Amino acid sequence: QVQLVESGGGLVQAGGSLRLSCTASGRTFSRYTMGWFRQAPGKEREFVAGISASGAATYYGDSVKGRFTISRDNSKNAVYLQMYSLIPEDTAVYYCAARIRYNPASIYQSTAYDYWGQGTQVTVSS
Repeated sequence: QVQLVESGGGLVQAGGSLRLSCTASGRTFSRYTMGWFRQAPGKEREFVAGISASGAATYYGDSVKGRFTISRDNSKNAVYLQMYSLIPEDTAVYYCAARIRYNPASIYQSTAYDYWGQGTQVTVSS
């Protein structure tokens, strides 16, 4: 069992930056593939970014490529999402997720993840 807790959300003006953090309980964090997803009101949950267990491979959704960076620190049981050049369309609840199986083909699929955090709100004002 893994428990995930997100932090770092808030209100930011368009063009600004935010850094989200997700910390995990347990001693096996380094075995998990991690992902960030987001969900805006009335919309489906959307893949934002993913990172392999070692951190060697990263993946991004098309809408955030070049603006967001995912990273992890296995010594701290943490995964991060650095967000730059934020736009109002980035407004959503951002969720951290973990999965034990690594499969690049399904890293974009929310249904492939085993554990989820409670989410943190990001609001970008225009």
